[in-house]
Amino acid sequence: MSTIQVFQARPASDGAGVKINRVSHMGRPEIMDPFLMLDEIYSDNPNEYIAGFPPHPHRGFETVTVMLQGQMRHEDHLGNNGLVSSGGGQWMTTGRGVIHSEIPEQEEGLLHGFQLWLNLAAEDKMQPASYQDLQSEQWVEESKSGLIVRGIGGQLEINDTLITAPVDSGKTCASVFTVISDQQTSMTVSHPEYTKFMVYVYQGEVNYQSTFYGRGSLLVLNDINEIEMNVGEDSGLLVLSGKPLSEPVAQYGPFVMNTMEQVEQAIQDYRNERLVG
Repeated sequence: MSTIQVFQARPASDGAGVKINRVSHMGRPEIMDPFLMLDEIYSDNPNEYIAGFPPHPHRGFETVTVMLQGQMRHEDHLGNNGLVSSGGGQWMTTGRGVIHSEIPEQEEGLLHGFQLWLNLAAEDKMQPASYQDLQSEQWVEESKSGLIVRGIGGQLEINDTLITAPVDSGKTCASVFTVISDQQTSMTVSHPEYTKFMVYVYQGEVNYQSTFYGRGSLLVLNDINEIEMNVGEDSGLLVLSGKPLSEPVAQYGPFVMNTMEQVEQAIQDYRNERLVG
């Protein structure tokens, strides 16, 4: 029997004081597994975002950045440098370790986007760091039944159309899609194999099983391979799916491993400048 849990994004800050709305696993990683955290940046006040996220370390997971509006500059210890612009995104595997910064490349206007933390399987946590920048035109896009569907990674079937995005998400089989409605309409989302769906409402509302959910709501649905809901006019959704890893999670700040001993090793490696491979 399927279950639904609903969480509300809460105001927080990160980096150099960037204002965000955050949904995390609240100490129970199985809730969002294989995802760990969802941050939404939404501000038209440059004082709230201009300092961005100065250089900081990560180990043991992936970050997926979705930029709806605005520009974010990425730099890392490998010498990589990229610009994520409106409609684009980035899929970064931190693996053994990465030290990177993310700084808005704008001094005015709306900055709106998401960053997801996606866990890595235990055997993949110490792989070399890598990342993919995908500009707007590199995303897959389909328009159907009043919906504009765009995907950066994985695959989903939405209203009977199977849509495969450009990034192969590996063992987590994670799917990351945005959905925008231009009219009130129905939406059916399915996946032939995986039984975890999450829908984040960032604009407008949805009606699921006769209950309305508005902006900032995250619906987590387990033990189900198809969901049906009504989407309000001019609504925006982040639709996620994945294969739970069902592995132990030990997290301290920017390090996500399987045991606290591994986390302590990551901290020591960072202090001793051995974090990165």
